[in-house]
Amino acid sequence: MGAIEGQAVLLNAPGEDAVLEDILVDSPGPGEVRVKIAASGVCHTDLTVKNLKGMGMTFPIVLGHEGAGHVVDVGEGVTHLAPGDPVVLAYRAPCEQCPACRRGDPRHCYVALRPAQRIKRKRDGALCSQVLRCGTFSTYTVVHAKAAIKMPQNMPLDKACLIACGVVTGVGATFNTTPITPGSRVAVIGCGGVGLSVIQGAKLANARQIIAVDINTTKLQWAQQFGATDVVNANDGDPVAQVRALTEDGYDGGVEYAYEATGIPKCIEQAVKMLAYGGCATTIGLPAATDAVTLNLGDMATGVYWNKAAIHVCHAGDTLPSNDFPLLAQLYLQGRLNLDSMVSRVISLNDVEAAFHEMETGAIIRSVIKL
Repeated sequence: MGAIEGQAVLLNAPGEDAVLEDILVDSPGPGEVRVKIAASGVCHTDLTVKNLKGMGMTFPIVLGHEGAGHVVDVGEGVTHLAPGDPVVLAYRAPCEQCPACRRGDPRHCYVALRPAQRIKRKRDGALCSQVLRCGTFSTYTVVHAKAAIKMPQNMPLDKACLIACGVVTGVGATFNTTPITPGSRVAVIGCGGVGLSVIQGAKLANARQIIAVDINTTKLQWAQQFGATDVVNANDGDPVAQVRALTEDGYDGGVEYAYEATGIPKCIEQAVKMLAYGGCATTIGLPAATDAVTLNLGDMATGVYWNKAAIHVCHAGDTLPSNDFPLLAQLYLQGRLNLDSMVSRVISLNDVEAAFHEMETGAIIRSVIKL
């Protein structure tokens, strides 16, 4: 078919606003697919790329990685997809070559399959980088074929796109990184899109108590709508003490599982201190390069040693997209996973910069770009 003309939201230089520009999208190469984007969530990671001046990528950069659409055409050797197939784009398709993949553990793949650079800025032909190998703030993109996960025909793509990052990260933390034992007590620190997905995962795993922790009353209200049984406002006093009081059982209280979805070091420390004996804290939020935490070892109730605490790190829900994306779609279609209420705004490609500002200042779960 040759190159297709389209539009994409680009970062053209460090410190500049995201702008909509004309692009050219080349045909897919071997093992790749070209996708017409139907919808894309505006994830905080895209704002982070902007704020960190490209996060190491070469400019210009096509933003967006939480996308869904339809396959336009496929490259040589691609047999599992065909034009017209509805797909969600994954940014963590296992490479099949790293040590983790070779030992049969693709959920912990060291790297990820990536396409060649197929998107050009039309005005000067400059090759574009794609955020997390996707680039979904665009009318078209090219991804590795194994990163395009086929969806059921009746799955609405403006909801399916959320599966690609925020939802699979949160639910995956409870399914894959640190699976919850039914009947357990759970604390979730940070109730944005990822934290709310953790709450949904804990509910699906049949946790008996799910305690949402935040400083934003609106987010705590959301948490209750998504399945939290209790809420703790950290502005009202020590959240560790509040959680332990809510779980007091004659053995110092605490939760079996604490999930931190902020990336704030203090919150990671608090997650560990919220644990019951033998519990596990899971950190999900993206930390800064210089962030560090201090953990007490010897406190009899909350110290890492005497409380036999464990710490796990969740990267993107440790997802295996080919398995997990269709599962989450099925849970949605069964009415067991709430994606509808996660969409706070429906916007266009022209509204991305405004959506970034609202993400920083407003109470919003997700803006979804609908094309």
